[in-house]
Amino acid sequence: MSKQLLVVDDSTSMRQMVAFALTSGGFQVSEAEDGQAALEIARTRSFDAVVTDVNMPRMDGIALIRELRQLPAYRFTPLLMLTTESGADKKMEGKTAGATGWLVKPFDPEQLVATVRKVLA
Repeated sequence: MSKQLLVVDDSTSMRQMVAFALTSGGFQVSEAEDGQAALEIARTRSFDAVVTDVNMPRMDGIALIRELRQLPAYRFTPLLMLTTESGADKKMEGKTAGATGWLVKPFDPEQLVATVRKVLA
């Protein structure tokens, strides 16, 4: 059975690009438009990994990661940041929140798929 991923981004086109890359890589993908929506979905479903943007309305990606890490089902789940943010401070904030990895947009679809496979191995 293929791995279940949750992609979180407030940009519909970015969500679609990420979902297309991951689906092409053999993953099953669900989508959420912000951290709040993602948290609601994650409380009712289990995902093998989450790929989230940082800057979003209602709940940003770092707050989402903090919240997910509080849920027993997501304590050890790979949580990847995919964002335009590349500053060391933001990366450290993400790591402290519990992010597994950090990818910068624009992204290379093959690199994204390879990174997700690596964290799931």
